[in-house]
Amino acid sequence: MKFCGIDLHSNNSVVVITDETDRILVSRRSPNDLSKIIQLLEPHRIELQGVVVESTYNWYWLVVGLKDAGFDVMLANTVAMKRYDGLKHSDDQDDAAFLAHLLRLGILPTGYIHPPQERALRDLARKRVQLVRSRTQHILAVENIIARRLYSCGIR
Repeated sequence: MKFCGIDLHSNNSVVVITDETDRILVSRRSPNDLSKIIQLLEPHRIELQGVVVESTYNWYWLVVGLKDAGFDVMLANTVAMKRYDGLKHSDDQDDAAFLAHLLRLGILPTGYIHPPQERALRDLARKRVQLVRSRTQHILAVENIIARRLYSCGIR
């Protein structure tokens, strides 16, 4: 059995494939080119238990492409993952290997992969929530400034 973790960045990805003892079999930095990433995974396809992609703002193309190529893909919920306290260092290879490790242990916190037709609406809803929160913060800030000014003038 083999397990794959992909640490995704804006212009490259680090692909790590491990075995059932967490021994790293493949560790490569690849440009964000679907064909090159599939080429790295292809020799291990039969034994791969899954491919974990780090949930970042730009995961759509990779997850969709790997699913279309027939890989079992999961989206890691990075907010729900807790790294070991006291780690001396962490780099992209360690991050990708950690994703593969969590998959192997069966404790990977996953995110929901929305169907493509739902993603635009979800993105708009998220943006609306951000804007409403921002608006509220600005209103409260102005109200606090006015309240402090009135208090300093003796008006309550």
